[in-house]
Amino acid sequence: KMAEKQEEPSNAQNGEPDNAEEGEGKKKKVKREDLPPFEIVTGERLPAIFFKFQFRNVEYSSGRNKTFLCYVVETQGKEPVTSRGYLEDEHAAAHAEMAFFNTILPSCQPGARHDVTWYVSSSPCVTCAQRICEALRKDKGLRLTIMVGRLFMWEEPEMQAALRSMKEAGCKLRIMKPQDFEYVWKNFVEPEEGEEAKSFVPWEDIQENFQYYEEKLAEIL
Repeated sequence: KMAEKQEEPSNAQNGEPDNAEEGEGKKKKVKREDLPPFEIVTGERLPAIFFKFQFRNVEYSSGRNKTFLCYVVETQGKEPVTSRGYLEDEHAAAHAEMAFFNTILPSCQPGARHDVTWYVSSSPCVTCAQRICEALRKDKGLRLTIMVGRLFMWEEPEMQAALRSMKEAGCKLRIMKPQDFEYVWKNFVEPEEGEEAKSFVPWEDIQENFQYYEEKLAEIL
């Protein structure tokens, strides 16, 4: 069992500035409930502070209530094209996995073969897993590999069944190794201010936690 302390994120790690006044925070909460049902952030590179908090492969994901999805789409059409970017969601709204199928994939060449790799902070929920299975069954030209930092609610029987159904549908599921986190850092994270190309600094237990999740995934699949 991993000895990992539960961490409470600072406001900044949740995407809100640390110096936000309490009153502002309250206003934000009210506003968040009034948000439209589909709130997705898209971009090419995510802030380093989000990566360091949201992608940590800890056992207890306290405060990590978003999904960050970095994607690479290699389209094998008349002219091979590679596109990349990231999506993040608020769990109360649409999930990043859904947004990929609703907004990103349709903008790629229809009818072509797409080799897609996701690097995701945590594995898909049951509903998103079903959507992934549908997409793979419907589009025979779609190949999907999902690299996950953590397994989401993996003890739940329905979650385990969802992971197995994704595998059966042809999805390759992998746990992110330290080298995969480094790849995301180099390719999807904004350089930190004042330090041009700061190299990736692995956190404590990164290797141990990878092995822990890899064993769990192997048992489930």
